[in-house]
Amino acid sequence: MKFDKYYVLDTNILLEDASNIFKLSQDSKNLIILPETVLDEIDTKKSGFDEINFQAREFARILENSKIKESIKKDTYKIIRLEIQNKQATIIDIISKEEYSLNSKNVSLNIINDRKILEIATFSNSYYEKEVEFLSLDIMARTRAISLDIKTDALLGSNKDEFNYEFIKDIEIDFQDLEDFDNQEIYKFDKDYKPYNYSYCFKVIDSDQVILANIENKRIRVLDEGEIRNQIITPLNKEQLFFSNAIASHLYNVLIIEAKAGSGKTLLALSGALKLIRQKQYQKIIYIRNSVESLDKGEDVGYLPGFEEKFRIYNHPLMDSLEYIIRTEYKKKSKKNLENIPELDDGEVTSRVEQMIQNYSIETMWVGEMRGRTISNAFIIIDEAQNMSNKTMQMVLSRIDNTSKVVILGSNKQIDNFYVNKYTNSLTTLLKSTKNENTLVNTFAIKLQKVLRGPITEWAEMIFSK
Repeated sequence: MKFDKYYVLDTNILLEDASNIFKLSQDSKNLIILPETVLDEIDTKKSGFDEINFQAREFARILENSKIKESIKKDTYKIIRLEIQNKQATIIDIISKEEYSLNSKNVSLNIINDRKILEIATFSNSYYEKEVEFLSLDIMARTRAISLDIKTDALLGSNKDEFNYEFIKDIEIDFQDLEDFDNQEIYKFDKDYKPYNYSYCFKVIDSDQVILANIENKRIRVLDEGEIRNQIITPLNKEQLFFSNAIASHLYNVLIIEAKAGSGKTLLALSGALKLIRQKQYQKIIYIRNSVESLDKGEDVGYLPGFEEKFRIYNHPLMDSLEYIIRTEYKKKSKKNLENIPELDDGEVTSRVEQMIQNYSIETMWVGEMRGRTISNAFIIIDEAQNMSNKTMQMVLSRIDNTSKVVILGSNKQIDNFYVNKYTNSLTTLLKSTKNENTLVNTFAIKLQKVLRGPITEWAEMIFSK
């Protein structure tokens, strides 16, 4: 049986999305080659509640629908050919070896497994009639493949087309244009307007005046900067003003924010959420953060929702932000009081944070506990979106009904999840989705480029981002 292409898959391709096997097969036009080590690694991931665990179980269900077509022995290698009948047929060769040639002494397990997989890929290159292509999301595995003269790629081209949408656009206007400026159609001033031009800086010609506006339903909505600044955390630059205005706007129900470390994204999201809760626009605040950290091959923390001890470390950004908000609010009130008011001690801050969590119904959710739930009347903050796969984000967003507002935060410079990269993660997918108009939801997107945490953070961003 002849095939157009021959793909050797790394484990992460299937744990990113088990259905990748069908996409790559293209109705049996291409042959899928799975080293036995891939099956072993997937088998170890079947238990748990993270998205990769669901994908591992999904792949096991896919294999249950397969039939063995033939079994071949070639030297020390064994090849079992399977046919999966789904909506489209898929042919898989599972290749195992009696004994591998690598020296496993003092070598970590993940490196041993990578080398076993590449040993199968090397054999496949000589066994099949066409050159195989090794697909992996792991740059180290791909680099080893290249050193072995194995053709390699990340994932079906990896969607590598770069994009740089103008979420904020600068244009010049005449002074006389200011008359009845608010609520004018944007096309009157910018014939090249695109759906992703969410915010504008209108520079008045021959003047120092700059008018900030967001675009709502293709009409100019001038920012009420005084009202926007009327919250616990005051926006400090135009990017933050645009973001805070979008939080307050009744129009936008999905906000997508890519931001540098220390740019104030979580603080502003929480500050805006608290204001909306006080105005009784929503009943609660829900903070969602993926549990995958900088651990080897996506090791997870296990199933522990809420503020329980083992999961507590994943809520540090939320707790730090709440503590900062408490101290900021206290300082603002202190300035209005002529008496000398002492600084809050840590114990008092902790007590006030706990009270704020109760008063504003602040909850945390872990993606592992969200399946089957419906979230209503909530302001939802999804943090670390760069570490979520498309499948994870799809599952999370599908839990949210039309009475809620969601703010999605992330930075493609801080990817910790072994199973995604800057081309395949959900943050990039969502940002790219703004290229086209849609009638289902009202989206807003922006990049927060200005670091406000302090000089050390800004310095680190500057020297390590080159």
